[in-house]
Amino acid sequence: MIFRSTFTLLILGIIKVLARFFYDVKAIWLDHPDRDPWEGVRIVCFLNHTSLYEPLFLGAMPWRVMWRVATKLVAPGADITLKRPLVGRFFKLIAPGMIPITRRRDASWTYFLDHIHKDSLVVILPEGRMKRTTGLDKHGQPMSVRGGIADILEFMQKGKMVIAYSHGLHHVQAPGEPIPRIFRKIRVNLERVDIEEFIKMINEQDGTDFKAKVIRELESRMKKNCPSKNKTGNLV
Repeated sequence: MIFRSTFTLLILGIIKVLARFFYDVKAIWLDHPDRDPWEGVRIVCFLNHTSLYEPLFLGAMPWRVMWRVATKLVAPGADITLKRPLVGRFFKLIAPGMIPITRRRDASWTYFLDHIHKDSLVVILPEGRMKRTTGLDKHGQPMSVRGGIADILEFMQKGKMVIAYSHGLHHVQAPGEPIPRIFRKIRVNLERVDIEEFIKMINEQDGTDFKAKVIRELESRMKKNCPSKNKTGNLV
């Protein structure tokens, strides 16, 4: 187990070093925490999923967190992606705790939830599919947050969540493009949230459907907090 975790950390470290060498990777904390913002984090919620090259964001992640990723990660992954011969093997290599799920609410989702333990670090991309350059998913449907993140919040109840707001990576590699572009800016805004307080805030909002209110809240925060670009296409 230690050997496997150490090997995983080595691979993650190589990705981190390459990301820092070839890209200008920067993370900005929106809430300016006065202590270690990663202390007690149990969920990392990544919003604005645009590319399979998002492991490049490891360039902005501290080494101490990468060790938790290597040893405690539990993450849902689309079964169709994990079955792909090269991409699937790559994600299984850097994230051995990734569990394949289908697009449907079936036994695969229950199986994933059953693998979350008190010391797990859950990483989830709650939109569940990638945004194409059109701003839609591959089926031409509008992007939206799915309800699985609400299940995880209710399951955990306590701890901290980091919401990572990506500006997107279409300028590095858009879905379908074979070769990534290098020497580009990569930006992510981070927000630390107390899970218990977040759930309480959601329950106090209008409406009775907890899942729908979580989706509405996260989509609202994504529109407000994702790094933006100016009229020339440069990051601001």
